[in-house]
Amino acid sequence: MVDAGAMLEYIALRDHTLMRRVNRWHAPRWIRAWMLCATRGGDGWLWYTLGAIILLAGGPKRFMAVGAAALAASLGVTLFLRLKRATARRRPCAFEPHCWATLLPPDQFSFPSGHTITAFAVAVSLSRFYPELGLGLLFCAISVAVSRILLGMHFLSDVLAGAAIGSGVACGAVWLVRL
Repeated sequence: MVDAGAMLEYIALRDHTLMRRVNRWHAPRWIRAWMLCATRGGDGWLWYTLGAIILLAGGPKRFMAVGAAALAASLGVTLFLRLKRATARRRPCAFEPHCWATLLPPDQFSFPSGHTITAFAVAVSLSRFYPELGLGLLFCAISVAVSRILLGMHFLSDVLAGAAIGSGVACGAVWLVRL
């Protein structure tokens, strides 16, 4: 049987080791630009724009697709707000300053990554209706998730949990909308 406390301690140790490496890495300018764009896209404007485009040109399944994405994103936001308060995990920037990123965190808690939950909630739900967009949507969601780590906003376990939660609520929302 696995000791939960030991497992959480192991995850935290690995998270902090990666955080120190990332925070001290002087990334090339193109990676910095990509990560800043990805995290800003994950602030919501990318998903709202994509939703509007699908509503205008998404064909007969557009309302179900956008409805599922909106439901998944809403459920994801509700979950991450509650989980952040419940876990109260401090962000990486509370432990060590980042060498090049100067973003301010949107709130004080780290677990789980809300940007990642929303990115995967929208990307996975829209991919279920438009499989041809799947790779592009997944690329965007992964970019948002990686940006949160490279910018010093989240630990690896925060974004992995966010991706799992976002994907899970997306599958649930798609199932509900298709009933």
